[in-house]
Amino acid sequence: MHSDRLYQLALWLTPGVGDMLTRLLMAHCGSAEAVFKLPPGKLQKIRGIGDLLSRNIAAKSTFVQAEQLLEQALREAVEITAFNEEEYPQRLKSVYDAPALLFSKGKGSVNPVRSVGIVGTRRASEYGKKITEEIVEQLVPYQAAIISGLAYGIDITAHKAALKHDLPTFGVMANGLDLVYPVAHQKTALQMQEKGGLFSEQTLGTQPDRRFFLDRNRIIAGLSDVVIVIESAVRGGAMGTAEYANNYNRDVFAVPGNLTSPNSEGCNSLIARNKATIFTSVPQMIETLGWQENGEPLKMPTLDLSRFSQEESQIIRLFRDSGAMHVDDLAWKSQLSMSKLASLLLNLEFQGFIKSLPGKVYGLA
Repeated sequence: MHSDRLYQLALWLTPGVGDMLTRLLMAHCGSAEAVFKLPPGKLQKIRGIGDLLSRNIAAKSTFVQAEQLLEQALREAVEITAFNEEEYPQRLKSVYDAPALLFSKGKGSVNPVRSVGIVGTRRASEYGKKITEEIVEQLVPYQAAIISGLAYGIDITAHKAALKHDLPTFGVMANGLDLVYPVAHQKTALQMQEKGGLFSEQTLGTQPDRRFFLDRNRIIAGLSDVVIVIESAVRGGAMGTAEYANNYNRDVFAVPGNLTSPNSEGCNSLIARNKATIFTSVPQMIETLGWQENGEPLKMPTLDLSRFSQEESQIIRLFRDSGAMHVDDLAWKSQLSMSKLASLLLNLEFQGFIKSLPGKVYGLA
C-alpha cells in the first residue's frame, strides 16, 4: 500500500492534475502506477490530457514531495485514502466532485449508521447555540454522527454538544491536519478523535485560506445524510453547504428566525426558495427522514442483480465499487459502446436505479 500511496500522491501533486484528473486517470488506467507507466503519446489521447500535462506526468518530479508527505503523515498519525478504496467514506464517494485523496485523523468509523451536518454562522446568538445543543441532545436515540467545520459559533457548539452526549463527531478542516484552526479549538479537536475524527482534502502543512473554506463545505455536505442550517447570513458559508447538499440530493432543513435578524436571513431565504424544509423539531425531521431509534440501520432493500441484464448488472456494480463517475470513464471501464451505454443508462434512470448528475456524471440513486 505504501507504494500505491506514493504513486497516488505523486500523481495528485503533479502540476495541472488535481482531483478530477487524478480520478479520471486512475479510473482509465486502473491505478496511479499504471498512469506513470503509460507512454506520453498514449496519455495525450485521454480526455483532458494534452501535451503539457502528459510531459508533467512523465517528468515524475513530484515523487520526492510525495515521499516526504508520506513520512510526515506517518509521524502525525494521519491516514490518506484514495477515492476508489473501501476505506474511503461511502457517502462522500457517491458525490461527483469528491476529493481524489482524503486526509483523516481519528478512531471513529468513517461510515456511521447516520450522519447529520450542522452548520451556521460564526457569530451565533445565544438562541442559536441553545437550539444547536437541543438538536444534538435529541439526536442521541438515533446515534447520529455530527458533522461540522470546527469553526467558531454554531460549528463548535455542535461538536461540543456531541462530545457531551457521547455522539461521534467529525470536523472538516480547511487546512492540513497537522494544525488546528482556530487554535482555540485544539482541545476539542483532540477529544473528537476518540469517537470521531477530522477530515481534510488539503496536504499537511497547508495553512487556512478563504477558498479552502468554500471547498470544504462540499465535504461536510457529502459526509452528511441531512444538513441543518441553524443561523446564517444570506451570504454565509453555511448557505454554500446547503447548496452543495441540494446538489447531492441530501435533505436540508433550516431553522426559521426573526425577520429583523441578519443571522436569520439565510435560513429564511432557504425556506422561502424551497431550498430547505422548515425545521420545527427533531421529531418532525425524524419523521421526514424515516429513521428508527437506537441507531438501528435503515431497512434498505437489497438490490437483486439477477433481475437485470448482464450489462445492466455490470454498470450497477461499477457504481457500487467506484461511486459516481463520468460517462467516458464508465464507457472505458465497461468496454461498452457509447450508444449502447447511453441506452442502458437511460433505461436504468427511468427505473429509478441511477441518477444523472451535472457534467455527464452518473451514480446510483
